[in-house]
Order: sequence, then structure tokens, then C-alpha cells
Amino acid sequence: MGLFNRLIAKVRGTSTASVVEWADIESELLASDLGPALVTSLIHEAKKLPGDDVENAMKEILRSKFSSKNRQLCAGDLTQIVLVVGVNGTGKTTSVAKLATLLHDENKSVLLGAADTFRAAAVEQLSTWADRIGVQTVSGKEGAEPAAVAFDSARRAVDEKVNYLIIDTAGRLHNKNDLMAELGKVKRVVEKVAPVSEVLLVIDATTGQNGMTQAQIFSEAVEVT
Repeated sequence: MGLFNRLIAKVRGTSTASVVEWADIESELLASDLGPALVTSLIHEAKKLPGDDVENAMKEILRSKFSSKNRQLCAGDLTQIVLVVGVNGTGKTTSVAKLATLLHDENKSVLLGAADTFRAAAVEQLSTWADRIGVQTVSGKEGAEPAAVAFDSARRAVDEKVNYLIIDTAGRLHNKNDLMAELGKVKRVVEKVAPVSEVLLVIDATTGQNGMTQAQIFSEAVEVT
């Protein structure tokens, strides 16, 4: 059962929830790592409404926290280079495939760079996605230098005037300075060929407040856009 389903089951069908129920709800939200300020806001607004409206109230409050800006992916006449980064296991390679599919469906030419040279079968996974989508992949030998693969990808993309190059990178813990420095090197090497247009950070939706830390540290290393 999801977070909101568990919460609403405690208050649905009542005009107001008891003190104990609100305490339980607050505990659930805090345990989900939404942060004290947001939890306080959710509880304060939800208490004003009948129990049947608690679910929608909480969802609307959360939606109001999201940016309302119309954020479009980079575009232009020259090759747009997109670097995809994040910690281990967040779904970067799958996100690369989804983005490539979207762009390919918009009749954009797409090239994928397999710069995750550490994870077993990472190149094979990306190549499989590329075959399904109908795009090409640039990869190196097993254990190749990630920056070298990224450089070769950028050079080919520019030479072939590809609309978008999407570079998949190895997952790395944001608290490992040497790995973060290596990621910075990947970006610098690519920019010897052409500017990096976008740096996309993939974060697990269940990460909670640690996601803010990830965003800050990755931004310091590669200027997440």
C-alpha cells in the first residue's frame, strides 16, 4: 500500500481526525523523509478539510511546491550534448533510453555514448535499448576510460551532425571525491569537442532529503542544469 493510501485509510470517512490519528500521519510523513517544514504545512492545511478531502489536499499542497516553469530540453542547430549522471541504481541507463525514444519519435537524430565502463553489462544494456529505439551507440572496450569513450562519442556526434548525443555515465556515490572528480573530467574532455548543453541528474523518487545533498554535490562537480 502506498504512502497516501496508508494515510487516507486512517482518516477517510470522518469529518476531523483525532489527535492520535494526526500524530500517526505526521509520523508517517516524517518517516518518508519529506522534511519537517513540508510535513507541518501538509498537516496544517489538511486539518482544515473533512477527512474525505485529506488526500486531495495533501496532493495539491505537494503540487504547489513544484516549479511551474515550462522547462524544455536544450535545442539548436548544432549538436546538443546531454550528460546523464547520478548515484548507483537510480535508473540512469533506462532514463537515457526514455529520453532517446522521446527525441527519436520527434524525428531527431540521436547518438548514445556508453561511458559507464564499470558496471557489468552496462554497455550491453544500452546497446539493447539503442537497437530497440533505432539509434546508434558509441562504446569502448571493457574497462575503457570513461572520458575517452565520452570524447569519442562527442567527436562522432559533431562529425555526423547528430541532433542529440546522450552520454550515459557510471553510477557513483556523491560522497566519494575521487569518483566525482572523474565525472568532472568526463565533462571537461567532452567540452574539448563541443559544449555540454545539459547535465541531467537522475534521482530515485524515494530518496527523500538526501536528494537535495545529491543535487548540490553533483552540481558542484558538473553543474547540473
